[in-house]
Amino acid sequence: MSEEKKMPKPNYYWSILAMCCPRCRKGPMFKDGNAYRKLGLKHIFDMPDNCPVCGQKYDMEPGFWYGTGYVSYALAVAVSGASFVAWWVLIGISVNDNRVLWWLVANGVLLVVLQPWLMRLSRVIYIRFFVSYDPDYKKHRPKEFE
Repeated sequence: MSEEKKMPKPNYYWSILAMCCPRCRKGPMFKDGNAYRKLGLKHIFDMPDNCPVCGQKYDMEPGFWYGTGYVSYALAVAVSGASFVAWWVLIGISVNDNRVLWWLVANGVLLVVLQPWLMRLSRVIYIRFFVSYDPDYKKHRPKEFE
């Protein structure tokens, strides 16, 4: 009898940050792993039709990705809140000078710089609401959505 070698379960949070398929947590969700590599950001959302590892379909139905706007908004609020707390702890907040205005400017620049990455991350998080991890993805077919 041959004993199958059990592979460890891929880490949930690392697979989100690495932007991997939600079903197998191994295949890349985007054709280019770097959101900033292509100038002009024309190809920021170039995704394969299916996961190259498990075959999970990414674009499940027409208009599927419209819900990512809500996730992207929540991520932007979280980044803004974290930057406000960091500014408050490191620099301080005062009504006697323009420190709040400087935080608003710095936060705006931070959000613009992070926006390509946040938009991709919102897609990765959003698809996880609908597709769950399957440890036996090699034996099972992916779910079909319509």
